[in-house]
Amino acid sequence: MDQIQQALAQPKAGHGQIVGVMGEPGLGKSRLFHEFKLTSPSGCLVLEAFAVSHGKSSPYLPLIELLKNYCQIEPQDDARSRRERLIGKVLGLDRSLEETLPYLFSLLGIEDEQLSLQQMDAQIRRQRTFEALKKLFLRESLNQPLILICEDLHWLDTETEGALNTLSENIASAQLLLLTNYRPEYRHEWGGKTYYTQLRLTPLGKEEAEELLSFLLGNDASLAPLKPLILEKTEGTPFFMEEVVQTLAEDGALSGEPGHYRLETAPTEFHISPTVQGVLAARIDRLTAAEKELLQQLSVIGRQFPVSLVHAVVPQTEDELHQILASLQAKEFLYEQPAFPESEYLFKHALTQDVAYGTVLQEQRKTLHERTGQAMEGLYRTSVVDHYSELAHHYSRSGNTEKAVEYLELAGHQAVQRAANDEAIRHFTTALELLQTQPDSPARWQHELALHVALGPSLTATQSYAAPEVGSIYLRARELCEQVGDTPELFPVLWGLWAFYLVRAEHKEAHELAEQLLHLAQTGSDSALLVEAHYAVGLSLAHLGELAPARPHLEHGSPLYDAQQHHSLAFSYGSFDPGVACLTYRTEVLWLLGYPDQALKTSHEAQRLAHDLSPPFSLAFALTFAVRLHQLRREAQAAQGRTEEVIALSTERGFPFFLGEGTIFRGWALAEQGHPAEGLKQIHENLAAWRAIGAEFLRPHFLALLAEAYGQDRQVEEGLGAVVEGLAFVESTEERYYEAELYRLKGELLLKQSHSNAAETEACFLQAIAIAQRQAAKSWELRAATSLARLWQQQGKREEERAESQCP
Repeated sequence: MDQIQQALAQPKAGHGQIVGVMGEPGLGKSRLFHEFKLTSPSGCLVLEAFAVSHGKSSPYLPLIELLKNYCQIEPQDDARSRRERLIGKVLGLDRSLEETLPYLFSLLGIEDEQLSLQQMDAQIRRQRTFEALKKLFLRESLNQPLILICEDLHWLDTETEGALNTLSENIASAQLLLLTNYRPEYRHEWGGKTYYTQLRLTPLGKEEAEELLSFLLGNDASLAPLKPLILEKTEGTPFFMEEVVQTLAEDGALSGEPGHYRLETAPTEFHISPTVQGVLAARIDRLTAAEKELLQQLSVIGRQFPVSLVHAVVPQTEDELHQILASLQAKEFLYEQPAFPESEYLFKHALTQDVAYGTVLQEQRKTLHERTGQAMEGLYRTSVVDHYSELAHHYSRSGNTEKAVEYLELAGHQAVQRAANDEAIRHFTTALELLQTQPDSPARWQHELALHVALGPSLTATQSYAAPEVGSIYLRARELCEQVGDTPELFPVLWGLWAFYLVRAEHKEAHELAEQLLHLAQTGSDSALLVEAHYAVGLSLAHLGELAPARPHLEHGSPLYDAQQHHSLAFSYGSFDPGVACLTYRTEVLWLLGYPDQALKTSHEAQRLAHDLSPPFSLAFALTFAVRLHQLRREAQAAQGRTEEVIALSTERGFPFFLGEGTIFRGWALAEQGHPAEGLKQIHENLAAWRAIGAEFLRPHFLALLAEAYGQDRQVEEGLGAVVEGLAFVESTEERYYEAELYRLKGELLLKQSHSNAAETEACFLQAIAIAQRQAAKSWELRAATSLARLWQQQGKREEERAESQCP
């Protein structure tokens, strides 16, 4: 207590502190904090968070409860009331905290009308959520010293742990004391910080144990032979000592009042269990039938519970229930906690709950979990969204597979909404495992399919579009679609597979899937699906180098597109608006086909639409294609200007895909403007990052940029190596839209290498022209023809020789 009080003196002077209390169960970690709160000085704000044993799969659960208490959000509050209370509390504290609101809204399940976070990279969104919580706590500490208590970190979910780690990095100069407790197996990141203090609770020494025992028993002469026996058995563990004394009093071996006992039985006539669990089990066995039954029911409900939930679960009258609760409280199995709007009870210790739960027979346990789940559904009808994880926990242990899968799925979607994709994957995967225990049936296939469709985006977010696990999920989903028959899930499943193969640069497979998407969309009457399908076919054809057939598909999508009706598709398919997507890819195809002015006009149209729609992901998409167009037009300065916009937006909003692509193009622009060394560095770094996320498509384009940068730096051999790699990739993947330019670049680099390579150079230029003609890529054809003309001019070839050539 003295050390914690000393630690509190530091934040009052603006020097934040972290105190970690570590110890085995039963040594008094929670009791220490309880006593500290009773004696903590006025003028400090105390906020508490508690982890629970089944909470590891419930992202942010302790911090959500803390946030509700901080904003005085009640269970009966609807979404509007929650929103108003949160806004009032946060902006009342400091209007500059407005930027944190979207992340806090997301934690509390409140729809944000101003900014959607669904399109933000999950890891960056997660970090921004940590930052929002940190800013809130640090700003609150400027008004008054803040004591933040977080208990039982050994049960902490990864999201709450990450938030605490972020906060811990910024405590040093704040009026904030972070108090934590945990068991020895827990590992944290604070050990090396100068403002961290660890208090290790160990069993009491001989003198302290004797003092506590005298406090519990008293000093009657008859107790003399008993005390050494208790000290030997309990080995100085305070909770163990308390339970042994309580057991002896209940057995009648002790008479009198606590602190004033007399021994009524010789020590040789009773047995003390060697473990605290054994003592607790014996105490529970000696309860009356009604008391034991209630304690067991409460152990199933959880460590802490409101009276209303107990009433809903336990089939007893109010008077009977309060009488038994009072008895269990008097026997120190439970504590009552005053709370608003109703009292709450909690087990004296986590071990008490564990042992009581262990005395419940397996079948009875299932029944009680089922009853608890049903009671929670009824009691929290208007706020059930706050209890998805708890309901999943109860129904998963009740044997009610249907309900367990239902709430696991809901908890998974909630985790996705909070950008906790790892937890979402665990929920969805557990639900799928439970479904496998059910008989094979169309209903099971349908539910399994829905879970696979939900799991795909979460795996994509954590592992990338091209991860093998993502492909496996969508392949299994396609099998389920065939089993189920006609199902609306087929389109998103095929779209997920299409994206998987596209990003892996398996373009023939991607094109086949795109054609299936188009056929599926055409057989229905949903214009939204037609927009997505035409975009998919157009994109796949463009990558295959079939530019003329790609154009009408990208053009067909735009007339079908309705911004108000179809913008929501961005949240289901690729995170970008389909109208913007059709325009941006049409931009590139138009340039390749030889319409540079139309391409520029279409690019401006795509950017305007993205600006009007507001979501930053679509804007980053449109700006990235504007960069690509400037690069194709050889406008290095304009390209660099646009890349700075892409990089700034992608950094701010958390779009690693566009950040990597934008930085590669910036590297090219720098090299073109006389800074090849810096340009090469940026291209290399981001090519490695691109491949690290499993992305293979666009490699021929990027390798061409690398080859150009090498050429600017007079590293001809390295440039030729990049071209050869790009051409090999073209042959293995059929990604051909940049093929002609790769041959032209090869010719240019060969000529830089040596004028003796003129014949091979000419062959490269002629090959580039032939490919461009085959693809109807007039811009590539013109560029290759210009390179060939320049070569012939240097060689002094006559006009008639040119006329005899196949060059147009």
